[in-house]
Amino acid sequence: MNKENTHSQSLMQVTSVTAFDDNYIWFIHGLPENQAQKHIIIVDPGEAKPVIEAIEEHKYIPEAIFLTHHHGDHTGGVGQLLEHYHIPVYGPKNEAIASVTQALSNKDTLSFASMGLNFSILDVPGHTIGHIAYLGQQCLFIGDTLFTGGCGRIFEGTSEQMHHSLAQLLALDKQTQVYCAHEYTLENLKFALIADPDNSQLRKRMKDTQQLRDKQCATVPSSLALELQTNPFLRFNDPAIKAAAEQFAQKALNSPAEVFKTIRYWKDTLD
Repeated sequence: MNKENTHSQSLMQVTSVTAFDDNYIWFIHGLPENQAQKHIIIVDPGEAKPVIEAIEEHKYIPEAIFLTHHHGDHTGGVGQLLEHYHIPVYGPKNEAIASVTQALSNKDTLSFASMGLNFSILDVPGHTIGHIAYLGQQCLFIGDTLFTGGCGRIFEGTSEQMHHSLAQLLALDKQTQVYCAHEYTLENLKFALIADPDNSQLRKRMKDTQQLRDKQCATVPSSLALELQTNPFLRFNDPAIKAAAEQFAQKALNSPAEVFKTIRYWKDTLD
């Protein structure tokens, strides 16, 4: 069966199963002090089979489904899961997802008292027009907006929207753990080194990431602190990234939003 990975946190436990080639489906566990570790919230289940297998093997009790956006590799398993479990489905207010029972938008809050968990919602459009993220217990479930070492492609929104979405994250606690939905770190860091070749922290991260992937280990989650040090898509205020973007664009860039737009376009030309 699909191997379940455990990611220990000081405030709550998060585990995962994988789907397709590189998707992570996250399980948020209730707190031990609530005796709720077997109770889980399922995040972005693009496929039902590995989720059901993990639930049956570990005798988990599903409490809810969180969806960050409408793409099929994040929502495709919901219908089959609802045939097995009668649980609410939370998702973005500004996207049409038929299975959503409670639509959410910026600054909404969720409380799962029996699990000891609380979440706040961030609007983070750009990848899709209504993309949201769930923030709770210093863990950020951000779908395809921010990746470890990178960020999502801009499919429906604008570069300005994506820049604004990512800029919001700069105000979060730096110890926040970033749970994105794909194992893209190694490929993202290859581009990061093109844009930011003199970054010693980035070179170390690339070495560490390569070692993890050689062992087929997950590189997600990451800390926001590490992303701020090494992810060029969060470093649009950094002089080195600005200089690299200007060299690529062959013109002066007059705002962080322009720097971000140029870096995103630069990576698109290489993908």
